[in-house]
Amino acid sequence: MAKNKSKNTLVIVESPAKAKTISKFLGKGYKVEASMGHVIDLPKSKMGIDIDNNFEPQYITIRGKGKVLNKLRKEVKNSENVLLATDPDREGEAISWHLYRALNLDEENVRIEFNEITKSAIQKALKEARPIDKNLVDAQQARRLLDRLVGYKLSPLLWSKVRRGLSAGRVQTVAVKIICEREKEIKNFVKEEYWTITVEFEQDGEVFTADLQRIDGKKFKISNETEALKIVEDLKKADFIVKKVKERDRKRNPLPPFTTSTLQQRAANVLNFSANQTMYIAQQLYEGIDIGAEGTVGLISYIRTDSTRISDEAAGNARNFIKDNFGEKYLPEKSRVYGRSRGAQDAHEAIRPTSVDRHPEKVKKYLSPEQYKLYDLIWRRFVASQMSPAIYRVLTVNIQAGDKYLFRATGSRIVFPGFLKVTNEKEREDVILPELVEGDKLPVRKYDPQQHFTQPPPRFTEASLVKTLEEEGIGRPSTYAPIISTIISRGYVEREGRQLVPTDLGFIVVDLLSKHFPDVTDIEFTAQMEKKLDSIEEGKEDWKKILADFYHPFAARLEEAIEKMERVELAAETTEEKCEVCGRPMVIKYGRFGKFLACSGYPECTNTKPFLIKTGVNCPECKDGEIIQRKTRRGRIFYGCSNYPDCEFTSWNKPADKACPECKGLMVEKRNKEKGLFYSCINEECGHEEIVEKK
Repeated sequence: MAKNKSKNTLVIVESPAKAKTISKFLGKGYKVEASMGHVIDLPKSKMGIDIDNNFEPQYITIRGKGKVLNKLRKEVKNSENVLLATDPDREGEAISWHLYRALNLDEENVRIEFNEITKSAIQKALKEARPIDKNLVDAQQARRLLDRLVGYKLSPLLWSKVRRGLSAGRVQTVAVKIICEREKEIKNFVKEEYWTITVEFEQDGEVFTADLQRIDGKKFKISNETEALKIVEDLKKADFIVKKVKERDRKRNPLPPFTTSTLQQRAANVLNFSANQTMYIAQQLYEGIDIGAEGTVGLISYIRTDSTRISDEAAGNARNFIKDNFGEKYLPEKSRVYGRSRGAQDAHEAIRPTSVDRHPEKVKKYLSPEQYKLYDLIWRRFVASQMSPAIYRVLTVNIQAGDKYLFRATGSRIVFPGFLKVTNEKEREDVILPELVEGDKLPVRKYDPQQHFTQPPPRFTEASLVKTLEEEGIGRPSTYAPIISTIISRGYVEREGRQLVPTDLGFIVVDLLSKHFPDVTDIEFTAQMEKKLDSIEEGKEDWKKILADFYHPFAARLEEAIEKMERVELAAETTEEKCEVCGRPMVIKYGRFGKFLACSGYPECTNTKPFLIKTGVNCPECKDGEIIQRKTRRGRIFYGCSNYPDCEFTSWNKPADKACPECKGLMVEKRNKEKGLFYSCINEECGHEEIVEKK
């Protein structure tokens, strides 16, 4: 092929949306086509790995992609040059490699990559075409084959020992195990009683409180009411004297810009987005949005990254924006540089806006509500990451009660908002203490002993599971969302509100695999395998050797498990619903997409219907319908009337089984950092709230 990159050049990307955005920046002489993702892969109907031939993969054209390849071959014949512009990661490199071979390309420097879809990034990439990085390809190929070996060997074993249709995956099984282990902790948790003692004072007409910190100079534990009341009686005889007053300024630094993991966590906690939903919307923002006069442009940088690093240019642009819009005092002396997290590949920049000047409000009218919310989150986090810290003035007062007891009161107020100016984060409410002087004797208004119980660890949410997977080195940025989707769709885990709860099936599968394949389900072993995959990318390890080292011990365990693994009979859970076809009870079964109801008379009766989770709460609109849990097409849970479509009542919040005491309207569950779990009246005009579980 000719070397001239300015005439008749074909550029191949994965998606039509990406192709549309890039076409705008390239102009005449370039044609952009989409491969529609992978075109070559392992076959679905068989393993597709020749184990005896050094794990040689048997790739085929994906069904339905023959037409795409034929079209691309015609475009190649009509082009002087071809450039492969798939995503800048292992997966993208593998797609380019498969295209290179399937299209019979012979030029070496065909690969271009960019971290953002902007004109300057595209033009720079065109000047820096390179060969395909075979180390990246081998790392992706090793992961793909490793997962195929585990899945295609363990799944049939589960079919024969538990139930047909089950699947097992190298990483998904570890994720389910993590959730199951947490559930066991919760079940086995023994709560312990403890008491705290707070004293309320009044000084110069101002009321404030202090908590008991030490007894006889030591930390303490008050185990029961008798002990607490005895201390209160002792305190009633004591004078409360201000012992020490200390005032200091405390800085609160901004968080780094988002990685894939932290974006998924924050979007889950703040926007109630699932990991899948977050990545779907982020992909749209990355590939390009039509924003009016500018046309279609990528609004954010590449979305699969474990790095908090940003380019000098991006940092400089942020600093200029901060200086112009907030002033010098909101700008640190130097750009903030964030450290590399443990296990991070650091291949790409953090997720950031492609232009800091595209304020969320400027582009809001071009975005869907979900796109706007996510872009706003990313933009504000990035700008804040380069701003000055917030400064709080903290006042700590130690109060001595008699010879034995030390109390502490703490006040704080914000003296400089710093990065909080841009994050939209609610500033902490100031806690103001009266003017206190060492030696002051304080009058007591009230003694307040309070009973508490230790709490078990919380169930995982999508956000906390992603955080744990990242901390443990399980999976990589591109795998978190698919892992969660898979374990839910397979029926191993269910969502209860925002919590992830293991099913009986999940426990059974994890227990069986842990017993017979301890390595496959071991967190440390799985994390070490991730490091080996990274070492392939770095050119330090041979991918076939890593597969061999894993497979041969695994195959030996498999042979043993086929013989010795006990068979588990799963009893179908019978429901009170009757089959409308034959009148027999309906039972709960699991399919590819989770639970469904099937007639217990199968195979004579094949009637099935969706499994609906009932709340036991009457619909507030039609009165005779029941509110049931439903899912959107993207898997997000919402609540609606069972009489739909005749009644169209819906709510994103789970209904509480109680009426509002003010207006008798429906109360729904909500949760935030300040209030913990609380009930809120669905009628906005009423606004009644009740704290349920203080965080």
